[in-house]
Amino acid sequence: MSERPRFAADEMLGSLARWLRLMGYDTMYAKDVEDSKILEIAREENRYLLTRDKELSQRIGEQGLYVESDDLDEQLVRVSARYNLEPDPDKTRCTVCNGELRTVTKEEAVGHVPEGALENNTVFYVCTECGKYYWRGSHWKNISKRLQDVSADPLKGGSSPR
Repeated sequence: MSERPRFAADEMLGSLARWLRLMGYDTMYAKDVEDSKILEIAREENRYLLTRDKELSQRIGEQGLYVESDDLDEQLVRVSARYNLEPDPDKTRCTVCNGELRTVTKEEAVGHVPEGALENNTVFYVCTECGKYYWRGSHWKNISKRLQDVSADPLKGGSSPR
């Protein structure tokens, strides 16, 4: 596996996939993909397979993680603890397609983001794959707080959600 873990999430873990992308982790979301194909992709691309399917996790062995809970915060805590994940806002990926984000100027963002976002921000990002624009608006504080809470290792005395 590479230094920074990469993931493949099955179709039962779409929200988890989006939040891992926000944390800066390359996370493929396998919606409407056969189990055998997910296994093939995970193996070929050196991705850890995250799944709510116990049988599927057994088929991939140590390269997978059975995610028992259906609660997003519990999922994030479990995955973060297992793979020692830390959020990195500079590596945030597109929550829609998993593409890498590129910094763009305010001028480049004109016509792609709401006027309020242009007035209140100086840094913008665009997905290199799908073209979606992002900025760190007022919602970013809540996103950052949640990511910090779930990435703290409760076994080391860190905080945990709820």
